[in-house]
Amino acid sequence: MSRFQNNILVKNVSPSQATRVAGNLVSPDALALVRFGIRAADDPRILDTVKVIDALLKVETPCGPIWHRYNGDGYGEHEDGTPFDGTGVGRGWPLLTGERAHYELAAGRDKDAARLLATVESFANEGGLIPEQIWDTSDIPSRKLYLGRPSGSAMPLVWAHAEYVKLVRSLRDQRVFDMPPQTVQRYVVQKTGSPHAIWRFNHKLRTIRAGQILRVETLAPAVVHWSADDWRTVRDTKTRDSGLGMHWADLPTEKLPDGTTLVFTFDWMEVHRWEGRDFFVVIEFTQQSEPR
Repeated sequence: MSRFQNNILVKNVSPSQATRVAGNLVSPDALALVRFGIRAADDPRILDTVKVIDALLKVETPCGPIWHRYNGDGYGEHEDGTPFDGTGVGRGWPLLTGERAHYELAAGRDKDAARLLATVESFANEGGLIPEQIWDTSDIPSRKLYLGRPSGSAMPLVWAHAEYVKLVRSLRDQRVFDMPPQTVQRYVVQKTGSPHAIWRFNHKLRTIRAGQILRVETLAPAVVHWSADDWRTVRDTKTRDSGLGMHWADLPTEKLPDGTTLVFTFDWMEVHRWEGRDFFVVIEFTQQSEPR
């Protein structure tokens, strides 16, 4: 099973909703890959992710757009406006509007970034304090909750103010001022990738790119018993101790042809026991070998 299909626990919701499939949760956090120079703003994977983020997390207000932390968040007032009491409904965060502005700036859309800066400013109260969250649904005047205005969350949220100050600086410089040039050069300009594809029991790869070395990582010493021709010939590769509680073995797969299926299992040395099941990894055809 892919790690993305594993269940994880989510806070601030009722016990019946607390278990979620990891792959079903969406967060704007992916935009940090652009912010830190690891992915280009126009990378197709980023563009597709932005579409999903906006479809699930974006809310339009009279002041401008705002985003939720993740779908199904329970950190915020209840639907009737009563205060958060350990559960509730997640509300929009001005901080995330600032982060989105930095993404738009990285994409070369300076005017969009400037508009989002003004949106963050409009979320502030009369004293200029930026709240942790704003109310993002119909007005409840009896509780002083109005669409696009501060909710009952913390105010000021210093984190939001810090993001605002960084955005002002970035717009002045006409670039994301805290984007590391080293990562941009390595991953965006040179498009440097890893020669390894990592397989773990909580990350069972099904495919690797042609030319990659399959690195198998385990939590205990083992011999990886493997074949690239459906067990007609077999090789054994002993894991090495990383000294960090992880053992690893590199299978020399970089010269195997496209379409090869690797099959392997484990001989656990400490307990003198075979795993008792096989695992499979396919080397992708070259035209499908875009890194994930």
